[in-house]
Amino acid sequence: MPGGRALHLGERTLVMGILNVTPDSFADGGLYLDPGAAEAAAVEMEAQGADLIDVGGESTRPGSDTIAAEEEIGRIEPVLKRLARTVRIPVSIDTSKAAVAEVALGEGAALVNDVTGLRYDAALAEIAARSGAGLILMHARGRSRDMYKEARYASVPLEVAGELRASLERAIEAGVRRDSIVLDPGLGFAKTPRHSYEALAALPAFAALGRPLLVGPSRKSFLGAAIGERTPSGRDMATAAAVTAAVLLGAHIVRVHNVPGMVDVVRVADLVRSAGLEAGGTTDGTDDIL
Repeated sequence: MPGGRALHLGERTLVMGILNVTPDSFADGGLYLDPGAAEAAAVEMEAQGADLIDVGGESTRPGSDTIAAEEEIGRIEPVLKRLARTVRIPVSIDTSKAAVAEVALGEGAALVNDVTGLRYDAALAEIAARSGAGLILMHARGRSRDMYKEARYASVPLEVAGELRASLERAIEAGVRRDSIVLDPGLGFAKTPRHSYEALAALPAFAALGRPLLVGPSRKSFLGAAIGERTPSGRDMATAAAVTAAVLLGAHIVRVHNVPGMVDVVRVADLVRSAGLEAGGTTDGTDDIL
């Protein structure tokens, strides 16, 4: 990452806390629009055990509209200025726009989290390559407003893996170091609930791409297929189950809203996983340094 910092992946599962500075995100829209409130939330997440903070200035929930880069920058820049002074853990910027990523990296962000896998703005990869930032590439199809029209798969494991591989290759061709890239199967994005569960179950297959994996099931609507209709905050127990499954199946990072609760979940799941490995299991071979 920039400045010679390294994020060690594979020793234990890392917890990424979600910090949306948006008015319309599905789980926490409007809570952290004020930069002071956002800063306080980030400081609290760090104290609660988060390993990274993911700051987002544009909602990517299904049906949301894209906003201009200038508006997104106006939301994230004052927050990142504050976090650079008060938070010691790495900060990620959740954006698909090169202009936003460039500003965020200039304000101290160390990673870029692109939910489009470089399909929206290929120049984002060049920004990441030039800065030495870590790059998270998520699988999705279409844009937020119409993504479910693209939820057609003959084989979720094969098609998601193939499209993640294409994103990985685009990043490397743009100059991003292979060991700076993390892949995310994109639970809930251009996927029916069944597709999301299939993608979660397929984590060992995605590990064959040779890069660490991030999984983000937190409070998403696909969990309702198992537990019925709930508010986003009412899905925390279901999120815990999905996070546990992700850890046991090889996730290196989990992205969550409820940091203290999921830190506890991850610590227990990590011990179960390590006990299994000590008893004769195998690793997925993707332990790496970002």
